[in-house]
Amino acid sequence: MTATPSAGQRYTPLEMLARLVAFDTVSHRSNLPLIDFVEDYLAGWGVAATRFPNAAGDKAALFVSVGPQDRGGIVLSGHTDVVPVEGQAWSRDPFTLHVADGRAYGRGAVDMKAFLALGLALVPDFLAADLRTPIHLFLSYDEEVTCLGVVDGIAAMGGTLPRPRAVIVGEPTMLDICDAHKGVRTFQTLIKGFAAHSSKPQLGASAVHAGALLAAELDQMAEDARLRPDTGGRFDPPYDTIHIGSFHGGIARNILADRAEILWEIRTLPSSDPEAGPARFAARAEKVLARMRATAPNAAIETEMTSDVPGLAPEPGSEAERLAMRLSGRNHTIAVAYATEAGHFQQAGLPTVVCGPGSIDQAHQPDEYITLEQLAAGEAFMRKLMAECRS
Repeated sequence: MTATPSAGQRYTPLEMLARLVAFDTVSHRSNLPLIDFVEDYLAGWGVAATRFPNAAGDKAALFVSVGPQDRGGIVLSGHTDVVPVEGQAWSRDPFTLHVADGRAYGRGAVDMKAFLALGLALVPDFLAADLRTPIHLFLSYDEEVTCLGVVDGIAAMGGTLPRPRAVIVGEPTMLDICDAHKGVRTFQTLIKGFAAHSSKPQLGASAVHAGALLAAELDQMAEDARLRPDTGGRFDPPYDTIHIGSFHGGIARNILADRAEILWEIRTLPSSDPEAGPARFAARAEKVLARMRATAPNAAIETEMTSDVPGLAPEPGSEAERLAMRLSGRNHTIAVAYATEAGHFQQAGLPTVVCGPGSIDQAHQPDEYITLEQLAAGEAFMRKLMAECRS
């Protein structure tokens, strides 16, 4: 299933999707076998690609350009990584594409290897079209965990890579045009106290007690945000959210805990200040730490931001929005609850929207699938883009 393709080998979108699904690219694993396959396939058509490896060297993003090399064009961007399948009740092998009842089943089938499969399968057609505006394919990694797999490639755009005119991130939207989503930042707070017998708390400092105070602050922050809703009616819920996903600490009931850990996140509206919440938390942590150090001078509270995914803000009338409307036949935009890599492109000054085939409702589920109808609609979308880029 993963053999090197022969020179100039063609694949239908469904065949290409089967090849991509066959690579187990769960985020904690390497995506290099998939990247190797794509490079070999492109080389068979005389198309070069630029790799952007991660620091560990076990993953890479790939930038591909078809058409004139002296100008920027339209980026079709998608991630190669997928979420895990462990603990899910799959009725078939998740890494073997299975087609039945008008659906193509497999991990990543809709999120979002179908979009990549469409772009890659149509490379021979892009080459034959004598494009005046290049079509760029950008394959990223780690979207499902940090959304940082695009940043090195984006940094090169306008330098070693051409600066694009517009970016379409192909997350599944049923080909509706998303121009807005929330940003998300995740944090790990480590609290170091000092152990002592619970009958004499003045001899130590409880990391769990300190963590409870910080958890209460996060809860109050969440409530304050709920009382400041966005009135635009585009987001559900229509306010910033703060969530504690994990709180661990202590080893026994009668020992002051010397260690605790809180894993938490903030999801912000595009109009919100992403620095405000972390700054408020840090101010509260300073007060809690001062209380701890009254009895434990070496106490510490350390917070690390583990991921930072910027939101996507509406840019009415941008080149990306106008292009996607022409290609999809839509005349309106939507907002989505999930985060994507689109905000990174927008922060770099690139007009960006999110638009791709399939429904997000099928993503991350056992027996994930994309309908063949949506795959065909995605191909029609790509062929309209090809026609636009010929003129």
